Amino acid sequence: MAPTRSAPAAAAPDPGPGPGTARRRAPEPRRRTRRRTRANPLAGFGAFIWLLVVGVPVYALLVATLQRSDRYLESGPLTPPGDPTLENYTKAIENGFLVFVGNTLLVTAGVVALVVVLAVPVGYAVVRARTRGTDALFRFFLLGLAIPAQAVIIPVYLIIRELGLYDTLPAIVLPTAAFALPVCVLILTGSMRDISDDLYEAMALDGAGQVRTFFRLVVPLSRSGISTVAVYAALQAWNNFLFPLILTQSREQRVITLGLFDFQGQYRVDIPGLLAAVVLSAVPIFVMYLIARRSLVNGLMGVGGK
Repeated sequence: MAPTRSAPAAAAPDPGPGPGTARRRAPEPRRRTRRRTRANPLAGFGAFIWLLVVGVPVYALLVATLQRSDRYLESGPLTPPGDPTLENYTKAIENGFLVFVGNTLLVTAGVVALVVVLAVPVGYAVVRARTRGTDALFRFFLLGLAIPAQAVIIPVYLIIRELGLYDTLPAIVLPTAAFALPVCVLILTGSMRDISDDLYEAMALDGAGQVRTFFRLVVPLSRSGISTVAVYAALQAWNNFLFPLILTQSREQRVITLGLFDFQGQYRVDIPGLLAAVVLSAVPIFVMYLIARRSLVNGLMGVGGK
């Protein structure tokens, strides 16, 4: 007898989500994979050495400015001051150091303005014109990198005398800006070459001329390079010593680098007072670096046009 086929079992009804069962589990978020970092003792040791090389002189500088002049040589440069005082800063200010800071600010502002106004159009012409004249102009500017200021100081002195600018602040501004231009043009051409040709073509299709393209496209996209050359020119003007020494004479036209000589006599050097003046002279340029440090780093890394 053939076996009877059993009827299929009725499908059990879906009980559905009960009160005690979860409806549907939400997908679990992906766990972030933690990147394992390995210790690098060699890099840590190098960073510690770098910290000592930089930190110890800064500590000695600040500690010396808080010590009295008659006790500085007795206590040593690294000894914390037992009786800290601010009389060195007061002495530097009363000695007319703020006048030197003001003159240096005027010189720095003039050099930065002159360099930016001249270097940006020259860089744009070198990048976009691509003619023999612009190539020759670019090589002429690069030639300035090989000429030290000491080699041409006498012709510069004679030119400034003929122009009637001797012992004035413009006498410092003009040669300082001239010697800063080669590096600044080189930086700006590298920054402007990163601008895509498609953007120039888009501006041309929009009916923009050279002037509009320069101010609406080139200058905004080259702001990191412009910030870099501004900081570089400011540092050159702030730390300049040769041109102020040769091209000025009176105390009213002195800048910081020459004003520091007031703390040095024929037989004695006021080291705490001199270092206090150095700290005061470094504050403006340090503040400027903090403001423009991101643009400066981007420009030096060659990403100014991106």
